[in-house]
Amino acid sequence: MSSRETPPTATDAALRAAAPDPASPGPGITDTMPPVGGAYAKYVLGLLVLVYAMNFIDRQILSILAEDIKRDLGLSDADLGFLYGTAFAVFYALFGIPLGRLADNWVRTRLLSIGLFVWSTMTALSGLSTSFLQLSAARVGVGIGEASASPSAFSMLSDWFPREKRATALAIYSSGLYIGGGVSLLIGAMVLKAWNNAYPVTGPLGLVGWQAAFLAVGLPGILLSLWVATLKEPTRGRAEGLPEPPKVENVGRKLWQDITSVIPPLTLLHLAPFGPRVLGTNIAAGVGFALLATLLISVTGDIPQWIAICLGCYAVTSWAQSLRERDPPTFALIWGTPTFILALLGFGSISFVGYSIGFWATPYAMRTFIAPLEAAGGPLPWYASKEMVALILGGWGAAGGFLGVVIGGFVSDWFKKRNPSGRIMVGALACLVPAPFIWLMYTTDSLGLFLLYNIPLAAGSMYVGIAAATTQDLVLPRMRGAATATYFIGTTLFGLGLGPYFTGAVSKITGNLATGVLALLLMAPFTLTCLYLVYRKLPLAEATRIDRARAAGEPI
Repeated sequence: MSSRETPPTATDAALRAAAPDPASPGPGITDTMPPVGGAYAKYVLGLLVLVYAMNFIDRQILSILAEDIKRDLGLSDADLGFLYGTAFAVFYALFGIPLGRLADNWVRTRLLSIGLFVWSTMTALSGLSTSFLQLSAARVGVGIGEASASPSAFSMLSDWFPREKRATALAIYSSGLYIGGGVSLLIGAMVLKAWNNAYPVTGPLGLVGWQAAFLAVGLPGILLSLWVATLKEPTRGRAEGLPEPPKVENVGRKLWQDITSVIPPLTLLHLAPFGPRVLGTNIAAGVGFALLATLLISVTGDIPQWIAICLGCYAVTSWAQSLRERDPPTFALIWGTPTFILALLGFGSISFVGYSIGFWATPYAMRTFIAPLEAAGGPLPWYASKEMVALILGGWGAAGGFLGVVIGGFVSDWFKKRNPSGRIMVGALACLVPAPFIWLMYTTDSLGLFLLYNIPLAAGSMYVGIAAATTQDLVLPRMRGAATATYFIGTTLFGLGLGPYFTGAVSKITGNLATGVLALLLMAPFTLTCLYLVYRKLPLAEATRIDRARAAGEPI
């Protein structure tokens, strides 16, 4: 049988009907495990929201610090887009693959605790950077550490909550994205102002305000990593009544295999044992991406950007080849499932716009509205200061993003009960609702209206829990970490790696940041086409997942 979607059989339905109550212990599950969906599950969810908020505080704080960093290090808008997006995103996506697979094979609570320690340490080290190269290296480290977070969290929450509540739980977890992103603007603005007022030139250790801000948000995460280490490890598959998968042996060897499957030039050594056809295809892909990078560099002049992106694309190609040879069932349900790929592209393209807007809104407000008002002198409106703009944009980013993602998850679960593809209908609103208000925001000459038009952009977060639940539902429990890592290839390598840079590059070419932001709207037709196709294909893909996995060799 092909790994592609085929007509459903009675197998999946029979397994569902025979499945025990997910809230009660199943085969091999001890009575001491807290109940699925119970109080402990909610406690885990609350702590993971805090972890994800810390994740995005460390990631997003660069936005409010961007103008100071640009001035002190002599950077362009394209450089800022690279620092915020590409330097972080490529390595986040790259290491998300082996760390996602590790989440499927190892203790997820331990993996998340170690990852949190690493990315918090690298955020603190960002505060000691004095050059573009050093700051880029620190951002790479943040990306590698954060790559452990969502594969571990998605997988754990899918085992702590029943399937009918999964989108809501994952949406609540994902709200940490907006809470952290919003809080980071306020924290950054406050630390920046306080430090610069106290030390107008340089402070202790020669640090300036933006460096102190990185240290202020990085150090608490190291303490939080110790708290995460105390969580119980949930039993895999329990929420769906499926038997616990056998314990994976030789976890270290498998991790090394996954690392070599994505890190060039180890990829060549990794793929060589699979035969000349596989190796030849990989070499051809490497040559193709090298030529593409050369072409894009010659056009834009942005060497780090296109080396990183094309290297990331080659690494993902190498991993997909390796996965096909080493784990055909997982390959079949991810790369061999057109619905999964379309969801990857559709939701990734929403993040392309969302990440760019989220980063560039604050620098745009500072240079377009605040700087001219301050230069003109005289009384300013109560909202016309860096701190107030950070509070308004950040506060609503946190509150509105939280509301959008939670409402989106809750409403999508309701629609899912009535329509197998109902979640996708709700997800499309994340593209449709913000579009006209993005246009209004970046064409107005009023700061007040700019802030007002930002309110409906909260609808852009409605897709987050939906995308997470959709990708989780398309695979088996043991594959969830790999599915999450693949999903984040779309939202990071495609969305974060290209979106902020795209806006910065257009701004660099045209000399107008508003033009760079408005150009993002060209992505809407692509997004809606992908989501329409997912809507059409999703029911069949979900109904046949077990049969297709078994046909690819899964012992179930």
